[in-house]
Amino acid sequence: MLENLTQKITNALGNLRGSKKLTESNIADALKEVRQALLSADVHFKVAKEFIQEVQSKCVGQAIIESVSAREQVIKIINDSLVELLGADSASIEPKKPIRIMMIGLHGAGKTTSTAKLARLLKSKSNYVPALIACDIYRPAAIDQLELLAKNEGFIVHSDRNESDVSKIATAGLKHAKQNQANCILFDTAGRLQIDDNLISEIQRLKKAIQPDEILLVADSALGQEAVNVAKTFHEAVQCTGIILTKLDGDARGGAALSMKAITGIPIKFIGTGEKTDDFEFFHPDRIASRILGMGDVVSLVEKAQETIDEAEAEQLAKKLERADFNLEDFLKQMQQIKKMGSMNSLVKMVPGMSGVEVGDKEEKKMARTEAIILSMTKQERKTPRLLRGSRLSRIANGSGTQMRDVNALLKQFSQMQKMMRMMKGSKGKRLMNEMKSKMGDNPNNPLIQ
Repeated sequence: MLENLTQKITNALGNLRGSKKLTESNIADALKEVRQALLSADVHFKVAKEFIQEVQSKCVGQAIIESVSAREQVIKIINDSLVELLGADSASIEPKKPIRIMMIGLHGAGKTTSTAKLARLLKSKSNYVPALIACDIYRPAAIDQLELLAKNEGFIVHSDRNESDVSKIATAGLKHAKQNQANCILFDTAGRLQIDDNLISEIQRLKKAIQPDEILLVADSALGQEAVNVAKTFHEAVQCTGIILTKLDGDARGGAALSMKAITGIPIKFIGTGEKTDDFEFFHPDRIASRILGMGDVVSLVEKAQETIDEAEAEQLAKKLERADFNLEDFLKQMQQIKKMGSMNSLVKMVPGMSGVEVGDKEEKKMARTEAIILSMTKQERKTPRLLRGSRLSRIANGSGTQMRDVNALLKQFSQMQKMMRMMKGSKGKRLMNEMKSKMGDNPNNPLIQ
């Protein structure tokens, strides 16, 4: 969602490339384009205006650091200002057990799925035992959906299709959760297509009945400035403690993320980045600011790797690479571990300098085809690729739904990779690495050192 904004801000600051120092003139021109980028991303006009004024005041009179370009200095100032705009420090939920969390928001914002996603995150990060309480009695599919999500994740769930009083359902749900030793109770409430008196009255009564520790507003970030208005109305009615921004994987303009905290004063605590239950994360203002400015998000990338990659397997793989003893079975395990981390496109965006690189369906399909080919081999064939001849190749192509040329192409690429690893092994490899580093150092235009 933020890619358009990233591209426009990067282009705006590109005009400062080569500038030796900051002047009122070059700052004004660059920030004018940054302001246009913010407005076109649907950032609230007041927020955009105040943001640019703050950046400009920090830039004017800024002492020039000799080893840093004017563009890099402005990026640093904008980064710091973005972090302040988004909330400065990362906000989280109250660290207590048991905890009661009421989920509120409009219909279609992703409230039910966010309830299950949050429960999953809290279970994995803080060892909570979640219970989900179905308090949306107006949309039968919401109860079915919550029950299915709870079943898939192994959560305690409570619902009552015969009860029309939401407060009674919630109270019974609390009792059920306590009996099952749950210490994180999440209440999935009803939504509407728009805010009305009945909706507000119901969540106010529910708040009084369950006395929640957290009231989290689930807001659709694709709504732009309208999401900010929705947040203000809900906050006035029940005093929200935090916001969950959903659909950040969409292609909308994304200005809500930059406007929400500044206008409402409610901290953004979590973000939804996809449809799967693990596409959900804590909101870190500094990391989002880095992504917006095209600087990647290495910390989140490392965290994803730590969560999904088996440490023992990774260590064993590293030793195999060092010995140049890497086969197709190892390659398959490596691919499967990377897949657990998310889509290739989302991972690439976290790498510094790769924000403009697109990894689309074509690349994802190629990776899936490679996996299908390797899975069609026997374990012995994966460990000893030289066995792959004639009828074996035909069987693998048929089994993976590919052509013989696809199988041969994969084997050729893998053979080249093995040759490279053997070259890098021992003193000859060290010599090659030193030569490569030397050449990279002599070339100021090398993209790996820019």
